[in-house]
Amino acid sequence: MKLVVGENGVEAARPIRGIDHVLVGVRDLEAARFNYDRLGFTVSPRGRHIGWGTANYCVMFEHDYIELLGIIDPAQFTNNLNRFLETREGLLGLAFASDDVALAERALRRAGITPGEMRDLKRILEDPDGEVWPRFKLLHMPPEATPGTSAFICQHLTPELVWRPEWCRHPNGATGIIAMTSVVKDPSALAIPYAEIFGFDRVRAGDGLVEVDCGGTWLRFTTADMLASLHPGLNGAPRLPTPWMAALRIAVEDLGACATRLERNHVPVHWDGPRLLRVPAQAACGVLIEFAEGV
Repeated sequence: MKLVVGENGVEAARPIRGIDHVLVGVRDLEAARFNYDRLGFTVSPRGRHIGWGTANYCVMFEHDYIELLGIIDPAQFTNNLNRFLETREGLLGLAFASDDVALAERALRRAGITPGEMRDLKRILEDPDGEVWPRFKLLHMPPEATPGTSAFICQHLTPELVWRPEWCRHPNGATGIIAMTSVVKDPSALAIPYAEIFGFDRVRAGDGLVEVDCGGTWLRFTTADMLASLHPGLNGAPRLPTPWMAALRIAVEDLGACATRLERNHVPVHWDGPRLLRVPAQAACGVLIEFAEGV
């Protein structure tokens, strides 16, 4: 099965067309907004999930985004975010993008994968010009289908409400997500499950590393021992139970201009040669962020 292309070669509606967004669990939502603004990102207005005790701020790019997710009412449903935050802040999962979640569900079932219940979700977006209500359809993936990360499939029913040109322009020049890295016990065991979804030509394996091309954005799975060599900025990182998601690589238009912006905002940075800039996890709510120039 290869869910990144449509049935019968039709591209109008594709079961899975890549990564829609990554989720970052944060303990203090307003502090997280300040931190990502300090990193040079434009942060869109706050959204509140209807019927849930959670809210978010988003960093929007042209094709994907980062969701900063926090709890505003612990008495309501938090989808286990409270349990995650008992241990740490940081990357807690991702959403794959779909043009048609019902099509994705049928394709998964034909491949022998049983997804969770399809759900409708709304959130109230606190737009300065007045509240709007973005709507989504969600389909959760079973853990065995996407080992190494917690994942669901997301279909935006009102994309015009969240993808606005002014929210996709960032002072640091960021243009999108290049890759996400997850730490797992045995990366080689993940090759076949992801090949079942994205195709064997989209998966490459090396010593202690498996990489999955999700349609232009990469998922990278590595071991705890290999993590420091893959991301030197994570030297001294805690030994967390696997799997756990550690790092994001973000594309920027001009790496030098990005560095200038970060230094102006007193953000600690580390150059790894002339093509990669790292920000420590402490400055980004538990996420090691790497900036790379248009790669």
